[in-house]
Amino acid sequence: MDYPILTTARLLLRQFGTRDIDDIVRLAGDFAIADTTLMIPHPYERIHAEQWLATHRPKFESGEQVALAITDLKTGQLIGAVGLSISARFDRAELGYWIGKPFWGRGYCTEASRAVVNWGFPTFNLNRIFAAHLKRNPASGRVMQKLGMIHEGEFRQHVKKWDRYENMIVYGILRSEWARNATSGRQEDPTAS
Repeated sequence: MDYPILTTARLLLRQFGTRDIDDIVRLAGDFAIADTTLMIPHPYERIHAEQWLATHRPKFESGEQVALAITDLKTGQLIGAVGLSISARFDRAELGYWIGKPFWGRGYCTEASRAVVNWGFPTFNLNRIFAAHLKRNPASGRVMQKLGMIHEGEFRQHVKKWDRYENMIVYGILRSEWARNATSGRQEDPTAS
């Protein structure tokens, strides 16, 4: 399978490349991004971006993960990242994303995530896509709700972020729910090219 390229009304989702490293460091290096995500360290340096990018192709080829750059369709400017971590054995995937702080509040995360969910279900024959967010980051939960995901629960002190135990809120959507939403016109289909 070729690495996907997805387009939406405003966005182009594509494979990351070395040309993105400076923008990744600038955007992911903002404390506000690291503070509300599990896997992004702070400070975030060039070596972190290089190591992260080096995992993309092998994980994609093994069917474990797809990570896409969220870029402005017209300008090509990097906005953030979105992807799926795939568990083929269980026909499920975990949705993950981050958006650079200068782009918050514009609906980019929902638009990009919807495209990935709409692509992911049929491409990997998934039964379920789920996502989780830190309880103190309700904006991330609103993205999940807009995707039609159902609130499934709260894992108390489930993770440790910078020496502090954090509660995680979990959302999920089943293939049948996704298909029903798509049929009712409540979903925007991405154009894959």
